[in-house]
Formats: sequence, C-alpha cells, structure tokens
Amino acid sequence: MKQQLSDRVNKMATSATLAMAAKARELREEGKDIIGLSLGEPDFTVPEFVKKAAIKAIEEDYHAYTPVDGYGELKQAIIKKFKRDNNLDYKPSQIVVSTGAKQSLANLAQVLLNEGDEVLLPAPYWVSYSDIAKVAEGVPVPIKTGIESDFKVTPEALEAAITPKTKMIMYSSPCNPSGSVYSKDELRALADVLVKHPNIIVVSDEIYEHINFTSQHASMAQFDDMYDRTVTVNGVSKAYAMTGWRIGYIGGPEWIAKACTKMQGQVTSGTNCIAQRATITALEEPPTKIKYMVEAFKNRRKLILNLLSEIPGMKTNEPEGAFYVFPDVSSFFGKTIRGTKINNATDFSLFLLEEALVATVTGEAFGDPNCIRLSYAASEADIVEAMKRIKKVLSEEA
Repeated sequence: MKQQLSDRVNKMATSATLAMAAKARELREEGKDIIGLSLGEPDFTVPEFVKKAAIKAIEEDYHAYTPVDGYGELKQAIIKKFKRDNNLDYKPSQIVVSTGAKQSLANLAQVLLNEGDEVLLPAPYWVSYSDIAKVAEGVPVPIKTGIESDFKVTPEALEAAITPKTKMIMYSSPCNPSGSVYSKDELRALADVLVKHPNIIVVSDEIYEHINFTSQHASMAQFDDMYDRTVTVNGVSKAYAMTGWRIGYIGGPEWIAKACTKMQGQVTSGTNCIAQRATITALEEPPTKIKYMVEAFKNRRKLILNLLSEIPGMKTNEPEGAFYVFPDVSSFFGKTIRGTKINNATDFSLFLLEEALVATVTGEAFGDPNCIRLSYAASEADIVEAMKRIKKVLSEEA
C-alpha cells in the first residue's frame, strides 16, 4: 500500500519543544547526562489538596462520560475564578472545558478561521500558535518585536500589521517564550487600535497568569469595548503543576463557546472526569495556596539571570512572568566553537545539547531567529550545573 499522508499533516511542523525533549530522551537512553531546560513543565508535585480531591472523586465512583463542555460544577468554579482573579463576568454558556489549553486554542482556530484568514502573532509567540492557525487554513502573520522592548508589540506595529484579511490576534501574557507581561495600560493601548477593527477576534492566552512577578495580572476582556470579542484561555497545567491532567478552559462570547462545544463534540467530547473534579477544588482554593511555587520560580529567575550575565555574548532582559528566559544569542552566529559553525539559533541550540548536554529550544520555533528559550522550571542545582556547562563550552571559540 502506498503511504500517502494528507497535505495537511505534511505541511504541519513538529512541535519544537516536544522534538527537543524527545532528542534529549534519546541521548539520556545512550547514557548521557542531559539537563533539560526545554520543556515548560514545573518540577513541583501536584498540591496535596488537589490529589485528595482526585482520590475522593474515584472513591465517589466518577467514571462516566462527562458533558462535552465540562461539568456544571466545574464551570461554576471557573466563573467564580474569573470574577475573583480577573473581575470578568461569564455565564455557564460562555465556558468550555477542554483537554488542555492547547485544545481550547485549536477549537477556536477551527471554529473561527476560514481559508486565507490572517492571524496576527506578536513574536515571539508560543510554538504551536502558528501551526494551529495553519491547520485551520489560516495564515499566521508574525509581528516582530525585540529584546529592547521586552518582546512586547507596540500599538503602531499592531496597526501596521492589520489588513482586510485579519480575523484574529493570538498572544499570551505572561508570555511563553519571553516571560513578558502586558500591563493594563499596555493592553489598553492595543485595544485602542483593535476597537477600530471590530471584526478581529482577540484570543488572550493566560495560562501563566499566576506565575506573574508584577503587581497585577491584566486581561484584555476587562475592557467593556473588548469583552464581546475577546476569548480568555486558561487552565491548570502551569500554576498548579497539573500538566498531565490536561484541563484547559475558555471564557468568551456565547456564540463562540457554542461553536467550540460543537467542534469538541466531534473530536474528543468531554475531558477526563477525575481531572475535572480535582480542578474544581484547585480553582476554589485561593491563589495564595500556590504562592510557594511562584516564589520558587522568582528565585530561580534571579539565579539564572545572574549566571547568564556571566556568559559573554548572552544578551538578556528581565522577564516579568512565566518560567522562561529568552536570551538573544545572535552574537555567536558565524562563530566556530569546538569545530562547529554556529549559523543560527537552531545550530546554537543543537550545539548546546550535543556539547554542553543541556536541552534548550531554538527561538526560530517561536518566531524569533535570534534567541533561544531556557526554562527555569527546573531545580536550582540543575540550573547552576547547566549554566556552568554552557559557559564552559562557549569559552572554547576557535
């Protein structure tokens, strides 16, 4: 039989973060001591109160198919969370629970985009945004930023990128991969541009909301003139260290939520019953219950930035949230180190894996070819050792 895949999947890129993690696993299986700074996965265990809720759900015999858009009790917990943390008011009909925030994003692209619709992506952007748009036949349109502006898009750059084909803007704050956080005033300035273009839907990915080192998280939907055209995406993977539990959710216009439920009903249906019951408990508890993780990430940020500052050629800024640093490594391009010519960020990232035994991710996957992403969702000991190795190999320029 001829092996003939669809054009759709042939055109799709493999997730760069998952590909690097897979390559790191292969090297570990060969006996190499790889330090992983590639995945955005907290090294904490799930909070005990969440574990107990999951065990209780099993004991109470939750096992059946769940409603496509989520348990009613979970939707109520999400509504209360949106009000408590973001001052956003939603009804149950505006909430859809999915198998991770990634499915939430994919649902939105599938139900909102037609062939040729443009999706604005302030770059750097999360690695999957571009291909999520492409699979829905949309056209990703990166908007370049830089380390000088803390990787934040300006109103002028946003305005210049909008065309009659623009249907959506998708961004994260706090940002993966840069750690940048948009303030309320900065979002308002972007909203002032978007209100002039009423057909553009805003997808605000706030999965890192609680891992925020500024004084206040801000949501685009908080503005009255943006509420009816903004979809807020969130979940429990990052803040609660529940990555494998696969719970994401949206709050947005009812017509969009209804369409996402329709789409999900033909793909995965309702998400895991035990994980949903545990998430009810997670969201009902105050964010102070997970503050110990946020404080640890803040300390690790200081540690990794101090160590990076000791490596000549590494250009960094101070990220305000998430658990990533996104240094500009373009000063190494064109150089030969340990016999390897570094032409771009991908070469640089692979060089660090093979020579320093440290897994990172190339910035090219995030729409910025000058940078690499390092996750500090790792132990302080691993961070110290990883920076020691990187500093050593980079000092051996030919």
